[in-house]
This record gives sequence, structure tokens and C-alpha cells, in this order.
Amino acid sequence: MHDNNYNSWGSIPRVSQRVVSIIDREKIFPEALEPGDTYLPFGNGRSYGDVCLNDGGQILHCRALNKILAFDRGSGVIKAEAGVLFSEILALIVPQGWFLPVTPGTQFVTLGGAIANDVHGKNHHVAGSFGCHVNQFELYRSNGDSLVCSESENQALFQATIGGLGLTGVIVWAEVQLRKIDTAYILQESICFENLDEYFEIAEASAAEYEYTVAWIDCVARGKKLGRGVFLRGRHAEAESVRDVRSIGLPRTIKFPFSPRFSLVNNAFLSVFNSSYFWGNKVKQGASLVHYQKYFYPLDSILKWNRIYGQRGFYQHQSVIPNQYAMDAIKEQLDLISTAKTGSFLAVLKSMGDAPSKGLMSFSRPGVTLALDFPNRGDCTTTLLGNLEAVTRNARGAINPSKDATMRSETLHVGFSRVAQFEKSVDTAASSSFWRRVMSDGT
Repeated sequence: MHDNNYNSWGSIPRVSQRVVSIIDREKIFPEALEPGDTYLPFGNGRSYGDVCLNDGGQILHCRALNKILAFDRGSGVIKAEAGVLFSEILALIVPQGWFLPVTPGTQFVTLGGAIANDVHGKNHHVAGSFGCHVNQFELYRSNGDSLVCSESENQALFQATIGGLGLTGVIVWAEVQLRKIDTAYILQESICFENLDEYFEIAEASAAEYEYTVAWIDCVARGKKLGRGVFLRGRHAEAESVRDVRSIGLPRTIKFPFSPRFSLVNNAFLSVFNSSYFWGNKVKQGASLVHYQKYFYPLDSILKWNRIYGQRGFYQHQSVIPNQYAMDAIKEQLDLISTAKTGSFLAVLKSMGDAPSKGLMSFSRPGVTLALDFPNRGDCTTTLLGNLEAVTRNARGAINPSKDATMRSETLHVGFSRVAQFEKSVDTAASSSFWRRVMSDGT
């Protein structure tokens, strides 16, 4: 049966694929695959483009593999099935004094998806990517092999699977080293900056003292205000700094009810929103104590927020530019966005660290990453994405596969130099819409 309800978070592209729900980690392939069929593991659909889709093939929906198998409260090592959400892990570990070593901007990703995309977070400059904290996992291959992979056992598959986009097999469980914390709260400081030069100054000054750093930027601003924004830096609050927390509640949750026929994100909205957000933070900038959910997952308080972009969906662009080219390249990208008058209200800037990834195809690396969402307006949007991609490619940067729906093969090979080595570990029956697209025209 083909099911069109399993889309990516950006709802682009729309595909037809057969969905097989996996409910038993001992029975993944024998009854699921048909002769000549291709498969792709699917977690919770939080990738933005077509990396989680398999048009014309099948996806193995692994969300039902959601058991936490072991948790050592003394060492902070957790073992869980691949379909467990980060939110479910956090509900268990935070009251016990532990936290995820790395988390992206949503807690609604699966453990398997986090490994397959080697997600990064606000602390990449000190902790690296999520894969840096994975001890081992079990990988099922379509030939019937069931392999425990680690840095000392089946090392080639271990390195290929971290950031391997689900193409090396199905992760059924993984063991991860957690991070110790005292409280569920973050000591946060917000600082407004007037342009991109000020951002780089604040980011450099903050890296040594703050575990978490990130910035929102106003991509509508031009001229001397180009790249203005709000810098957020924080660290886990220690017990003695947390007194009366009765007034610090969890973020309230609402659900966006439907997908309108047209995007609610337009030029008029962006101009008002970005200006209001910047000046609102300018007034109240400074230090505050917030719950971890508010700091790490502000958008999770709006369930189905992707619907705001309407029935045509939206694109996300995320690139990482090497440090030596970052200033010029990001200014060029922001100029392109401002000139195109197709701005993003979810524009995030982050300086990455030097910690090497364990994965062959990991997006995370030293440099500066810019992430933006654009409503789908047809050719004008894809033209802008192509221009942003060209800037990235010329600066020897990379585009994040988990956010991509338009990248060319040439750009993939510029940004990921170990593609040929990775291909050797790809399961013969695995494929995805993304993989076929970026590999179809060679190099």
C-alpha cells in the first residue's frame, strides 16, 4: 500500500512510497522487502527535504521501536531502541540529573534519526556532534546480517552509519553517553548585536565561557544593519543558583490547526516580525533563568508549526562555511536573501567547533553555519536556493543533507570529500529520494 501521509517536515517534495511499520526489532527485513524493492528507515519525519523519503520504494517506519532498554544512573549510559524520541529520553533522565550530550532544535527526533543525521546543537564548539557520544549500536542489513558496531567492532560501518542518512541499514538500538547536570534550568543571557561584525566578536568572546551559543538574525535588514540579531548564550544552572523556581514554568503548548492554502510567512509579516523581535529583545536583553525546554526547543511549543507555511510547504537551507571564508560568504548570502525579498523568520547563525565527527558523511565541522526557512514560491525560491548553494560551494562549504531538497551533485562532492568511501558501506537495497537525486549526475 502506498501512503502519502509520510512527508518530510518541509512537505517538499510529495512522493508515493510504500510504508511498512516495524514493530519487532527481530523482524525487520524478512517480510518487509520485495524482490527489487528499495527501503529507507523512517523515524519521526523531522528532516526537512527528501533525505527521509523514498519515492517509488518503501520506508520502514521504526517509531514503534520505542523502548528504553537500560539506563545506568551512576555512569549516565543509556541504551534505547532507535524509535525512541529525545523527548521520551529527557523525561526519564532529567529528573535523574542527566541530559542529552547534544540536541538539535527539536526534541521530537528519534534516536536513530539523530545518529543517521549526526545532529548538532548549540554546544558544538565544546561537545561536537551527537555521534561523538554514541558508544555502539546494532545495525540490521538487508542480507540478514545483524552487526554490533562501535569504534572497535565493525568500525567501517560505525563510521558510515553516523551521518549515513539511513543508507547503511536499520539501526535497532544504540548506546549513548549522557551529560551530568544539577538542574533542569539554563542560565541564559541575550545580547543584541547591530551587524555581522558584532556577531563574530560576541561569538568569539563567548565560546570559552558558555557551553551553548546561538544567534537569531534579521535577514530582512540591509546596509549597515546587515546581519543584526540576538545572540543567546547559556549554561546549565547549578543547584545553588536555583532558589525559587515556582515562577519558571514549562512553555505552554498550542497546535497550529491546519495548513492554509497560502503561506502566512510573507514580506509584510517578516518585516513586522523581525523588527518587533529585535527591538523586543533589545529592551529586555540580559541574564535570566529558563527551563531547558524553553531554551533548547522554543518552536516545540507550537505543535505542527510547519503548517504556517501553507499547503505548498517550505524549503530550508543550511550551509556551513569554513572560518576563513565565513564573513564574506555569509554577507553575500544575506545580501542575496535581502535582494530577493524572500526572507526567513527562522534565521539561525552558529559558530561551530573543531571537534571532529566520527561519521564519514557528517555535516558538522569547523566553520559558521547559517540556517533559514523559505516558503515555497516556486521558481523564485529555487533560484534563490541555487544562488545560496553556489556561494557555499565556492567557499568550499557544505549543505546539510537533512535540510536539503535541491542540492546538486557537484555541491555534495565539494562538501563531502569521502562520498566514494561512504558508498562502499551503503546497503545494496537501501536508497532514498535524496541519494538518487544527488548521485544521478555523477561528479
